[in-house]
Amino acid sequence: MSIAGGVDQAVLRGYRLRCDTIQIFVKSNVQWKMRALNPEERSRFAAARKMSGISPLFAHSSYLINCASADRDVLRRSVSSLREELRRAAELDLPFIVLHPGAHGGAGEREGIKKIAGGLDEALAGCPEGAPKILLETTAGQGSSLGWRFEQLAEIMAAVERPERLGVCFDTCHVFAAGYDIRTGEAYGRVMDAFDRILGLGRIMAFHLNDCKGPPGSRLDRHEQIGKGMLGVRAFEILLGDRRFAGVPMVLETPKGTGMAADRRNLRILRRILQSKV
Repeated sequence: MSIAGGVDQAVLRGYRLRCDTIQIFVKSNVQWKMRALNPEERSRFAAARKMSGISPLFAHSSYLINCASADRDVLRRSVSSLREELRRAAELDLPFIVLHPGAHGGAGEREGIKKIAGGLDEALAGCPEGAPKILLETTAGQGSSLGWRFEQLAEIMAAVERPERLGVCFDTCHVFAAGYDIRTGEAYGRVMDAFDRILGLGRIMAFHLNDCKGPPGSRLDRHEQIGKGMLGVRAFEILLGDRRFAGVPMVLETPKGTGMAADRRNLRILRRILQSKV
């Protein structure tokens, strides 16, 4: 949900769509600078949250952040921005913030993973217990992006000083584009078994539910409306029928289009699937 007009407006937009959970940015997602949240805005956010009953609310980090960058200035800004966004998420009492691990830009996977782990350690330094966690998002692997193989996420977690501060956000479009086909029950079972073996299913603390414009293994990071992409409705029927994830928040990141019409349509499809599972 957009935070245009203030973070409390995102909650109210979600409420109008009858959302159970929402994801927000805690600042502009396309610029480094961020203004301080004043007490009045935090108070309005808390009031909207209480009125709406939406829970949990969680954040997505700025798209500018790249903790694997070979550019020293970008890396410095990325770590600083992530640290500040964690602080802001804490001010809003959000449980976690979703982060794209980063793109190495040609420096290589090994160097990229090393930089990501170092950046995470720096950003998390001094964070008290109970502070928001960072959820590494599964990526499509477009360009030099890391996190498109489960093994890469496991390596990042193994390299950080405080792995308990990390989790995973499982993006359906991204894993499919990365080559993990989840369109049949058998294929889905193999993917989740692999994830469990490499990372542990308990690491999955959020889902992004998106169809995919490209075929499996294309590494094309292009989201599509539910049922209109290469994944199709069946993949979401299988996932939403998996009771292991019944308590894990799931949000849409599908193309918005004009107004809320696309969101309403996608939510309607997913809710019908859920109702059929009861």
